[in-house]
Amino acid sequence: FARHDPILPMDDDAIRVVHLDPQAGFEAFLDGIRTAALEAGPGAAHVFDSLSDLTADWYCDQMVGNFFELTCPYLYELETVAYFALLKDFHSAFAINPVTETTQLLLDVYYHRNAFFVQALKVDGRTSPRMYTLHCWEGDQVYPVTDSSLTSEVLMASPRAALGLAGYRLGVWTRTFVEAEGLLQEHRLGRAAPEAIDDMFHQLLRMAISRDERVLALAERYFELADLVTIGKRMLGTGLIGGKSVGMLLAQAVLRKTDPRWNELLEVHDSFYIPSDVFYTFLVRNDCWEVRKRQLDAADYGEGAEEARRLILAGDFPDHIKRRFEEMLDYFGQSPIIVRSSSLLEDNFGNSFAGKYDSVFCVNQGSRERRLRNFIAAVKQVYASTMSKKALAYRDRHGLLYRDEQMALLVQRVSGAQHGRYYFPQVAGVGFSFNPYIWDPNIDPEAGMLRIVFGMGTRAVDRSDDDYTRLVALNAPERRPGLESADNPRHAQHKVDVLDLERNAFVTTSFKNVAEHLEDAPMELFTSRDRVLEREARDRGRNQQAPRVLTFDRLIRESSFVPDMTQMLDIIEDAYEYPVDVEFTANFDREGNYRIGIVQCRPLQVKGGRGTLIDMPAATEPDQLVLETKGPVIGQSRIDVISRVIYVCPEAYANLPEQKRHAVARLIGRLNALIASEDGSVTMLLGPGRWGTTTPSLGVPVVFAEINRISIICEIVAMRADLVPDVSFGTHFFSELVEVDMLYLALFPNHEGNVLNREFLEESPNRLRQILPDAESFEEIVRVIDLSGWGNGEALRIYADVLNQTAVCRFESD
Repeated sequence: FARHDPILPMDDDAIRVVHLDPQAGFEAFLDGIRTAALEAGPGAAHVFDSLSDLTADWYCDQMVGNFFELTCPYLYELETVAYFALLKDFHSAFAINPVTETTQLLLDVYYHRNAFFVQALKVDGRTSPRMYTLHCWEGDQVYPVTDSSLTSEVLMASPRAALGLAGYRLGVWTRTFVEAEGLLQEHRLGRAAPEAIDDMFHQLLRMAISRDERVLALAERYFELADLVTIGKRMLGTGLIGGKSVGMLLAQAVLRKTDPRWNELLEVHDSFYIPSDVFYTFLVRNDCWEVRKRQLDAADYGEGAEEARRLILAGDFPDHIKRRFEEMLDYFGQSPIIVRSSSLLEDNFGNSFAGKYDSVFCVNQGSRERRLRNFIAAVKQVYASTMSKKALAYRDRHGLLYRDEQMALLVQRVSGAQHGRYYFPQVAGVGFSFNPYIWDPNIDPEAGMLRIVFGMGTRAVDRSDDDYTRLVALNAPERRPGLESADNPRHAQHKVDVLDLERNAFVTTSFKNVAEHLEDAPMELFTSRDRVLEREARDRGRNQQAPRVLTFDRLIRESSFVPDMTQMLDIIEDAYEYPVDVEFTANFDREGNYRIGIVQCRPLQVKGGRGTLIDMPAATEPDQLVLETKGPVIGQSRIDVISRVIYVCPEAYANLPEQKRHAVARLIGRLNALIASEDGSVTMLLGPGRWGTTTPSLGVPVVFAEINRISIICEIVAMRADLVPDVSFGTHFFSELVEVDMLYLALFPNHEGNVLNREFLEESPNRLRQILPDAESFEEIVRVIDLSGWGNGEALRIYADVLNQTAVCRFESD
């Protein structure tokens, strides 16, 4: 694997040469060595190229140490002998300490006056009076050097041996960044060659930013060497900073370099990065590596996941990493921060991982010790989320289960301000440069859309089943979707996510509680009077001032916020040459001036463009019609033949206790898993209320991994009379729906233009018991209707027209 000349003859029949590529990734490289060792079997002697050369591919010492710590014991257990070499005075403690702690035998080798000398630094399980004496090595003879003069001469001719001063030497990683900073200074003085600047720039890109060619192409256009040096100064370790960090940094760089006005409009960020090598080191040092590896290689990758999570949560960091954490926390003081996942595969082209890994708020109040303890717990929680069922299912579905998925972390200052006991941004949300939800004929999908909330942006990206958000089509910002009405306060946001500084916790509270502390905010931009209450008061002859509700009407209609957000999304999409998804905040002063904070930016995984018009069928006979809806309809317009219908009966489900409702969700997950082996089948899932809710009284509480094989999902609005769906486009749940090209329908049985054929759904043969014999007790609740070979040569076909927000599902002659 190394670039130096072969250590042993390449043409000796007694020697088997195994070629490996370190650039293929750490796990692939390690697997190749283990495979070769197993084939060689016990009694083999393994001679490795110089491990120092690995730093040319991995760019850091820490991964060399991790590699040795995993490989040396493995070869020892196979009853083999292995020889490894490292260049002296080349590595930091990150490589030397794991080697010293793991190896059975460690030798320093010197070359002086045409002779070799060796000195043992560590020998396990053996003793000898002269074991640690300097020895001269001549031919086949090795003998101790007893002359103090020669000993001093040999040792003084070389810097101090690794064991003593490793912690004080610069490793490859640090040395490279120091060289880059020096080169940058020379460049400012006009003394650096452009070629040297370019070479260093590209080296740092691959060291810290990405190995993905599309991401590198963007970074080459919008980053400069000074940007990379600045990033390096805020890295708490070595390795790549991960997709989420890169996306956030790229979005800001794109805006600032495209239009200088964004230098004033953007909020300054001062994030820190915990790179990917720290994650691998944590796994290795806490005995998590082998458990995680076994779990991924098992027939059922879910086996062992809980053990891996437990080991991660119980693990600890080396002291030198904890010191870096302390220094960072000293920098932030008691400002709230958030620890966000930033894995290597996350937020890249093709894979969003939306909502798959945890992000943890640290309100960051209390003593230094308490803040450090809470921060470390947050880091471990994000690390443990790599073993969650939803993350593993996503990786499996996208063919990423065996790809290098190292977890880097992004540590951000929470955007916002303190208002009384609470801390939060005034406006937060998510913006899309392409809008797949066309709720009005005047909406241009290419113009994009916003989903905005008051307070923490969690209410914009997590599905809040008991509340509403504001959806804004950027080319028609005042057109509300579906049944939402500007006059109806029920369709406004009533709850706010905030950080409670007194409780040191993330909490959800009513807007009324928060509004008491907002003297300095321009509330007239965000709120309107409750028109329904005012109208009722007038009808009763009262001159009563109604409370204010969050509508964002004046923000949308009278400020420059919508044009600014439109420009922001356009600029970033043009740079990416791809639709984008941006999480943002906005904080206002009393005069209405604001700054926008970019929290996250990633490619938007959406298929198709403006969509196509569907030739909808003519009037359908009632006995041929299964369902008809006038919207919402989200996804790509299509005409499909449905292979199977899974139907949850609203009345039967509504009569279940909560525990049984969770059991229904798990049953849906089992049916979903059976679909995986059926290529090309189209399954439609219908059920009451909101799919993916966390509140069983409002719908079926599935997680997305339990419905990810479904082609069409329909929400029957029948759980409660007052429950109007908040079309949650922009949430992680709906991002996944759009990413897998699932069609979403909402159906209001009692509204004009909406039809549901209950007779077909509830009287057709139910195959649930044949598919899952142990689910017999659920037959009255969950019905599985198999349409393959349906009688009379008819097919159940769905016509979905997203542009006109209509869908018809009916039987037709095939």
